[in-house]
Amino acid sequence: MNDWDAIVIGSGLGGLTCAAYLTAAGKRTLVLEQNQVAGGCSQVFRRKGNRYEFDVGMHYIGECHPGGRMTTALRGLGLDGRVEFRQLDPDGHSTLVFPDLTFRVPSDWDTYLARLIEAFPDQKRGLRLCVGILRRIGTELRSTVLPGRSVRSLLRFARTAPTVTTVGQLPLTWLFAACRLSPLARAVIVAESGDYGAPPSRTSVALHGGFLDHYLTGGAWYPRGGGQVLPAHLIDVIETHAGQVRTKARVTDILVEDGAVVGVQLAGGETIHAPIVVSGADLKRTYLDLVGREHLAPGTVTRVEKYRMALPLFSVYLGLDIDLADQLPNSTYWCYPHTDVEGVYRAAYAGRIPDELPIFLTSATTKDPGNPHAAPPGHSTLEVMCLAPHGTFWPSVDGYRKNPDYLELKERLTEHLIDRASTVIPHLRQHIVWREASSPVTHERFTLSSLGSSYGIEMAADQIGPRRPGPRTEIRGLWLTGASTTWGNGIVGAVCSGLGTAGAILRRPLSAEVKAGAVIADPSKLTPVGPDWDPLAASKPSSPLRDRAGVTTRNASAGRG
Repeated sequence: MNDWDAIVIGSGLGGLTCAAYLTAAGKRTLVLEQNQVAGGCSQVFRRKGNRYEFDVGMHYIGECHPGGRMTTALRGLGLDGRVEFRQLDPDGHSTLVFPDLTFRVPSDWDTYLARLIEAFPDQKRGLRLCVGILRRIGTELRSTVLPGRSVRSLLRFARTAPTVTTVGQLPLTWLFAACRLSPLARAVIVAESGDYGAPPSRTSVALHGGFLDHYLTGGAWYPRGGGQVLPAHLIDVIETHAGQVRTKARVTDILVEDGAVVGVQLAGGETIHAPIVVSGADLKRTYLDLVGREHLAPGTVTRVEKYRMALPLFSVYLGLDIDLADQLPNSTYWCYPHTDVEGVYRAAYAGRIPDELPIFLTSATTKDPGNPHAAPPGHSTLEVMCLAPHGTFWPSVDGYRKNPDYLELKERLTEHLIDRASTVIPHLRQHIVWREASSPVTHERFTLSSLGSSYGIEMAADQIGPRRPGPRTEIRGLWLTGASTTWGNGIVGAVCSGLGTAGAILRRPLSAEVKAGAVIADPSKLTPVGPDWDPLAASKPSSPLRDRAGVTTRNASAGRG
C-alpha cells in the first residue's frame, strides 16, 4: 500500500472533497492528516466526559439551499439526503449589536435593503446605490465563471460581469464614501467581515458583494448533527471507493525528482509514492518547507514569501447548564462596542489587543437542538471569538502551554470575551460549567497553519481572484487546494476548491458536470448510517464505520505501517 494514484496532504474540507472526487472517478487516493481527527477547521472536539461538543470552525454556511454550491457539490458525491442542513432564522441569521442599534440581517436582499433604510432613513439614496451595486456584483459572480489568467478568459469575464469588472477591485471604503454613508451605516454593512478576515480598506467591493450574496440569496445554514458530519461523510466516500484516510501521519517532505513529484515522506521516515500530490496544507509551508526552495523558481519563492496571512482568531468555548434556546433566537451574534471596524483590524495588524473588543457569538445547541452529542438535555454550548494579532505577539509553538506570559494573556482575553458575551446573555457566568480557550498558537499547533491563521492568505484586494494561487503549480504532478486558492476561504470556498482541483487533475469540467446533475460517486457503496452513528468516531482511524464500509482490516493496517 505504499503506491497510490494520488496523495492528498491535509484533511480539511478542501482536501477531503478533492480526494472524494478523485476516488469516485477511479483514482486510488490516500489522504494524510497529522492530527488524530480528520476534518481540519471543520472538526469538533468534546469535553467534560463527552458531555459538550464544540465546533472549531463550522459556524454557519451559505448556499445550502437547492441549487446552491454546497448542496450541488455534495450531490455529486451521492451525499444529498445523507447530509442535512438546518436553516438559521431567515428573519435574522445574524444579529448585529452596536451601542445605539441592534440590526437583524435577513436572508433576503429586498428585506435587507428595506431594513437598512428603516434604520437610516436620511441615507435612503446612498443605501439604495450601495446595496444595488453589491447585489449586482453578487448576481454576476453567481452566474459567471471566474476568469483565468488568459486574455480571452478576462475579456469573456468583462462581458458577463461588467459591474465586477468596473468597480469590483475598488475598496469598500471607496464605495461607502461615494454613497456618503455614515460611520454606523458602514459598520452595519461590514459587521460580518470577520467571516473573511479583512478590513474595509483592504476588502474589494467584489469580495463583499459576493459575501453578502452568499447568505442573502439562499440563507444561512448549519449541518444537522454538528460540524463533524461533513468530514465524516466525505471520508466514507473516499474509503468506500478504494481510497484511505490516515490520521497521525505528518508529511515532512514532498518528494520531487526532475521537476515532478514522486511521493511524500512522513515523520519517522516512511516514504509513500504517487505521481500526483495535492496539498491542502498551509500554502507557505507547502512551498517553503515541504517542497523546498531548491525545487522552485526564484520568482515563486519571492511571491510565496510576500503573501500575507489573514488574521487569526481567539476562541472561548463554554458549556452551560441552561438551555439558550429559551433566551436566544437561532441567530449568530456580532457585538461591537463602537463603529470603528477598520480600527479593530488596525490594532491587530499592529500587534495590539484593544481594550474594547468586538466578538462573534454562536451556539451549536441553538442551531441544532436535536444533536445528541452537543450537550445534555437542558444544557447548551456557546462559542465566543474575536480577531487577534499574529506573528511575534504569541510565543512559539514549542512550550507555549507552560509560558506564564501566554497563560496570563490567555486568561485575560478569556475573561474579556465572557464579559462581552454577558451583555447578550445576562447572568452568563453563573451558568458556566465548562470553559476553555484556544489562541492562534493553539490553532497553529493543531493545523500547522502559518501564524495560526484559519483563513489562509488574506482575502485582500491584491490577493483575491486571479491574484490568488490556482490549483496547478510549476512542479509536474503537484496541485493545490484549500482556503488559499482561487476559490477563497470559508466552508463553501474549501469544498469548491476541492471540486475544482479534482477537475483540473482529471482534465474534465467536473464542476460543470456536477452542476448539470452528474453524480460521480456510487451512492450504493456508501455505508448505511443508523441512529447511533457518531461522526467524530467516524473521523478517526479506528472508526467502526470504516470497518463496515468494506475497507478491509488488512488494507487499513498496512496503510498505517
